[in-house]
Amino acid sequence: MEAKINREQAWSLLKQYNKDPFHLQHALTVEGVMKWFAGDQGCGGEAEFWGIVGLLHDIDFEQFPDQHCIKAPELLRSGGASEELIHAVCCHGYGMTPVDARPEHLMEKILYAADELTGLIWAVAIIRPSKSVMDMEIKSVKKKFKTPTFAAGCSRQVIENGAAALGWELDVLIEKTLLAMRSCEAEVSAAIAALK
Repeated sequence: MEAKINREQAWSLLKQYNKDPFHLQHALTVEGVMKWFAGDQGCGGEAEFWGIVGLLHDIDFEQFPDQHCIKAPELLRSGGASEELIHAVCCHGYGMTPVDARPEHLMEKILYAADELTGLIWAVAIIRPSKSVMDMEIKSVKKKFKTPTFAAGCSRQVIENGAAALGWELDVLIEKTLLAMRSCEAEVSAAIAALK
């Protein structure tokens, strides 16, 4: 799998369309999560590609929220991204946007499942005294997962559908995503601090 753009180019492209630190932090988090999952799933040789897909997955969301995953191909092509990367980015909106591209590849299924879950886990983290995932347990996430009014924008249905598409129990997806977020938390924090 080939991105046709390197990580530095991807980061620059993302920042052309995203200025909000919250969106940049989410992009960096999903990048780190996807790189961790590449290693976890025996695809370490594709870690950079998985990471770039994670980094760029919401490229159009800040400026074009009503055209999420619709505007992305145009923006990504303008930056020289491969069609493989474009498809992977767009199919994470399957069932939530008018996009009918279904996640097929293992990496696409993981992005679909983990994207919403990283948002939920981060929402849990910021109300904790530590403001961190480093000391978070699965039960804390599960408790908030079962509270529909908490982080209501994070689709529980998509998370459950994603786990099912992977053939994983929900607890397995949560545990792995927590580990993945721990692996990149310090790096993401440093990158966001450097923007200020």
